[in-house]
This record gives sequence, C-alpha cells and structure tokens, in this order.
Amino acid sequence: MNEDIFNMSVRKFLKKVGVTSQREIETAIRAAVENGSLKPGAAADAKVVLSIPAAGLEVTIDGTIETE
Repeated sequence: MNEDIFNMSVRKFLKKVGVTSQREIETAIRAAVENGSLKPGAAADAKVVLSIPAAGLEVTIDGTIETE
C-alpha cells in the first residue's frame, strides 16, 4: 500500500465529509428553528455513522450541536 496516496485519499474524503456535513447541519438547524421544531438557543443531539463495508468498519459518533 502506498502510504502517501492512502493518506491523501483519507484527507480528501474527510474534507468532503466536513464541508458537506457543515452545510447540511446549518441548513437543517436553521430550518428547524424557523419551523418551530427546535427552539432558538436549544441544543440538538447529533449522530454520524461512519461505514466502510470493505474494511468491516462501522463507528457511531455522537455529539451535540449548540445554537447559543
């Protein structure tokens, strides 16, 4: 395995995940506040499931999105 190519590929994937996730979270939280399903200033529980079936990986990452 070429470690340099592997490392760059992982970094590229994580950058895509980060940018896409941030955009989707911001859109969803703003919409939830606007439609009243999330009160302004409230926190929202968040969960990400990272899966790489070929490697037998499935990890759940839990967190909280603070709005204030």
